[in-house]
Amino acid sequence: MALTGVSSIDLGDRLAERTLELIDIASQSGAERDIVGHLLEVLGEGGAPAHDAGDTCVVAGAKKRAGHPFVLLAGHLDTVPAQENWPGRRIDGHVQGLGASDMKGGVAVMIELALAGFGSGEDSRCEQDVGYLFFGREELPSADGALTPLLARESGLREADLAVVLEPTANVAQAGCLGNLDATWTFHGRAGHSARPWLAENAIDRAVAGVRALHAVAPVRTTIEGLEFVQVASVTMLRAGVARNVIPGTAVANVNFRYAPDTSAAEAERAIRGLCEPYGELEILSNSHGACPPEDNALLHALVVATEAPAQAKQAWTPVAEFAAAGIEAINLGPGDPALAHRADERVAAAALVRSYGIFESFLCA
Repeated sequence: MALTGVSSIDLGDRLAERTLELIDIASQSGAERDIVGHLLEVLGEGGAPAHDAGDTCVVAGAKKRAGHPFVLLAGHLDTVPAQENWPGRRIDGHVQGLGASDMKGGVAVMIELALAGFGSGEDSRCEQDVGYLFFGREELPSADGALTPLLARESGLREADLAVVLEPTANVAQAGCLGNLDATWTFHGRAGHSARPWLAENAIDRAVAGVRALHAVAPVRTTIEGLEFVQVASVTMLRAGVARNVIPGTAVANVNFRYAPDTSAAEAERAIRGLCEPYGELEILSNSHGACPPEDNALLHALVVATEAPAQAKQAWTPVAEFAAAGIEAINLGPGDPALAHRADERVAAAALVRSYGIFESFLCA
């Protein structure tokens, strides 16, 4: 697809440098103040006025005109903790570093689109009106995030006909998302001396039995709007013991349950309790319901056409669920590779950034 007014080499270099610039601004969840200030400065100086929407949020170009489709592009500014991968660097056609894939590459694409004039108003390069949302604390449980309160207090955003979250999808449109539940699973035994284990009840034995039973549950596959979602439950942490010579009386696991988007949060809780509570006590820590794919959205169809690839199901939880809860149909589409997200060698290809920019240029100018 054509890239207006700039060669793909120049664009790739600009997008890569913008991504590296963003990576090098530390923004672990809860510490986004510096990157918010940087974003406001870059957009303002580049002729894409933005305003500080409070609570780690920046909004630019979000105004719907009568008779015009209104698209919101959304990206989170925060990252998970560093794994000796900050600051970033450019290497072998990639930008490598904390948040490169998830999702500072996507934020870089958003910034460059805004600076290129893909926005709202009569001087926009688009027939569609385009808004840009940047927000923090996405990598925390959704109850602690910044997006849902933003959508509640800025009513104009809720007029959007489609929101596109630039989460890592390898430039494939991914619709819907799974629900995400975390719980603490506690197994009780009786502590004792390791020299006389027959006088104790080892909580690890009970934990092993419970974990084996949970992991023996086959994935549940659900097809919604022609897309297959896979429901799975996993133990992601397990700890026990107070000393090398003590049989532990307690073992504690973390259970992560990714459930089908047509399942309610209450139904998911009942399901995971049914699987876990025969073996130990379950305490729900967080429970974010998912979102079903949009049923019939002309903008979504046009975006899928621009990707030149079939849509897929999103096998994760993403902020599309928060948009859906606010009455805004949403989809995931971004340059990062989801297989590289949250890794110590996290990276994004410059070619993927160019491809993402081109998809949005084609879609917004259609």
